[in-house]
Amino acid sequence: MGTVVLSLFDGVSAAQVALQRLGVDVETYYASEIDKHAIYVTQKNFPNTVQLGDVTNWREWNIDFSQINLILAGFPCQSWSVSGNQKGDNDERGKLFWTMLDIIKEVRKHNPTVEFLIENVKMKKEFEEYITKYLSEAVGEVHKMLINSALVSAQSRNRYYWTSWKVGVQPEDKDILLKDILETDGLRKSSLAVLKIDSKFYEQPSNKTEGCIRVGGISMQEPPPKSFSQGQRVYSIGGKSVTLSAQGGGQGAKTGLYKIDLPDGDYYIRKLTPIECERLQTFPDNFSEGISNTQRYKCLGNSWTVDVIVHILKHLIKR
Repeated sequence: MGTVVLSLFDGVSAAQVALQRLGVDVETYYASEIDKHAIYVTQKNFPNTVQLGDVTNWREWNIDFSQINLILAGFPCQSWSVSGNQKGDNDERGKLFWTMLDIIKEVRKHNPTVEFLIENVKMKKEFEEYITKYLSEAVGEVHKMLINSALVSAQSRNRYYWTSWKVGVQPEDKDILLKDILETDGLRKSSLAVLKIDSKFYEQPSNKTEGCIRVGGISMQEPPPKSFSQGQRVYSIGGKSVTLSAQGGGQGAKTGLYKIDLPDGDYYIRKLTPIECERLQTFPDNFSEGISNTQRYKCLGNSWTVDVIVHILKHLIKR
């Protein structure tokens, strides 16, 4: 008998890619997701996925909870993140934390040995302790780790992972920089530059934070502002990318802006391509194709970094 998985807030099913890389025999993969674009990507790549719909309707799901071996859940982060509204479970999306706990407790009633992997953003200590406390009260022993995707990819992406098994060690650092994963063939300044004609790049002394090297910003002001907004900041390809996001505005929305140097000494400023974002999340190239670029950026920004999940699940398989 193979593994039966219940994935809550499944997105584009990064966990299925991880399980596939590990050679895990998945008998049934149940996915709860409401974004039609994410569902399209999942079904394109994993057509046998059983889509369950909205997590809030879980009591209506016609599944045998006793057969579930593994629960996966990356519950919505907007109300917990330091860059979000920080209302926690006083926000409607934040309340889905409790829906997730109810589902886990229900499955454990039918299968007390079910394993789980829960993920969310790096958040203030008060929120992290709150989530750990109530998760532990609901399910018993919990192991928590903070892992930066920068160890396995060219993206700085700090995330908390709570598991029912002990992982203990961080992933091995693969020392990948953004310049290592950029598309090069056929890319032209005219097709990918995002600067408006009347925008200018203003170089600044390099400022390195969590592996991301900020080298300046773009502005239509003369002189430029003393500080640039998130969507105006420009980064070097000699470091890590900023964290991919499903939200955000400005010219650098969702991917950030990067200075691309050309062989003739010229340069241009652009966002990342969807394929480059797939590589930052360690998906195969073109995994998310078939939907608009806007939706590809959103789906990938909402996703897990596949090779981080591989690292975590590998320790469950060893056990």
